[in-house]
Amino acid sequence: MSQPKERIWFITGASSGFGRSLAEETLKAGNTVVATARDVKQVADLEEFYPEKALALTLDVTKPDQIASAVEKTIAKFGHIDVLVNNAGYGLIGAVEEASDTQITREIDTNVYGVLRVTRAWLPHLRKQRAGHIINLSSIAGVASMAGLGLYNLTKYAVEGVSEALSYELAPLGIRVTIIEPGPFRTDFAGRSADFAENEIADYAETAGNTRANIRGYQGTQKGDPMRAVRTIMGLVENENPPLRLLMGAIALGRYRTKAKQWREDVERWESVTLATDFPD
Repeated sequence: MSQPKERIWFITGASSGFGRSLAEETLKAGNTVVATARDVKQVADLEEFYPEKALALTLDVTKPDQIASAVEKTIAKFGHIDVLVNNAGYGLIGAVEEASDTQITREIDTNVYGVLRVTRAWLPHLRKQRAGHIINLSSIAGVASMAGLGLYNLTKYAVEGVSEALSYELAPLGIRVTIIEPGPFRTDFAGRSADFAENEIADYAETAGNTRANIRGYQGTQKGDPMRAVRTIMGLVENENPPLRLLMGAIALGRYRTKAKQWREDVERWESVTLATDFPD
């Protein structure tokens, strides 16, 4: 069996969670990694341990000037990248009505515009080299919605949509796109990385309130293993025909199947109404 090709990875949100584990594992495997975080001190140790293979950079994905600087410094040091991982993001938890405008704006700016800014900054370089792999971290929340995660759903559905379109635009240029859709994993998502809606409205106690309580309660007991997920992502990059979408974990798979069944049943039940909206033949 041939040895995996050494690649240059650019990872956002590498201070914790999937991003941190992915940076560590790719470096251990002999790859080169540009590890970015809002606070560069949280990734500086990677550069100390791997001085020839790691570059630690400050990057807040809501700040275009930092994105431009990170791309410029990466090109200056390594010349190109092979894999872009848009991992930076977080969950806003609460009913749609409960979150403040400021909270909503901040999450969209990070989870949606952040992905767009970083991707668009790298696209000219990826197009020039006619190669590369973009890995966008979505969630099962980008496939199936639930009470209490509506605003997080909003951002991840957006990532799904733009990523799918990108895959069609970039395929003829030799650039691949994969959307990762994890269920609950033992990362910081439900812990310090989570943002809970500023208000709690009693009318939502049995819906969004239950979700809020469940997320607060299961931190550290989630079924998903981050290291298995990270190694799976690394394997996708080696695959000659990677999927556009990859669900991760039994919970994600179960929620997808429930959504697909409900959707199919609605389509079939209302098919005659759907077809009746066309001009008659």
